[in-house]
Amino acid sequence: MAILDLIQERRSVRTYSSQPVEEEKLQEVLEAGRLAPSARNRQEWKFVAVKNEELRSALKEACCGQNMVAQAPVDLVICATKCGPMNCGQDCGTVDCSIALSFMMLQAQELGLGTCWLGAFDAQAVSKVLSLPEGWVPVAVTPLGYGEEHPQARPRKSMEDVAVIME
Repeated sequence: MAILDLIQERRSVRTYSSQPVEEEKLQEVLEAGRLAPSARNRQEWKFVAVKNEELRSALKEACCGQNMVAQAPVDLVICATKCGPMNCGQDCGTVDCSIALSFMMLQAQELGLGTCWLGAFDAQAVSKVLSLPEGWVPVAVTPLGYGEEHPQARPRKSMEDVAVIME
């Protein structure tokens, strides 16, 4: 499938079936993140795949009580291992982990899996629930699994509202 088709079809899935994610599909999703670009190719990230039901339940509470976190058979927690400003002033950990998760979400879409980028979580609570090593900073979380819903596309701004072409 063409990448633009995947982008157009991807939706935020908030209701998941209990069907397990096949190990080979999980590995493909993680591989997409591993291959993502990063600042100076430092790859200062860790991808935590949470399959344990008790941990997912506790993670739900660290994610502001969002039910989909406990409901999905896997939760991915994307962590920066070194953070600091790039020359442009942006934090490389946040940028790099965001790129990696974007790649993972598109791979998941191609494999028929749903995701939903979560920004509503307490990073310290997530670290505590997962007993993350010192220096691993949770940047993003997504449930991963087979969706029980197929949301309609949400409105997008027009190209004229978001793009400027300077010649």
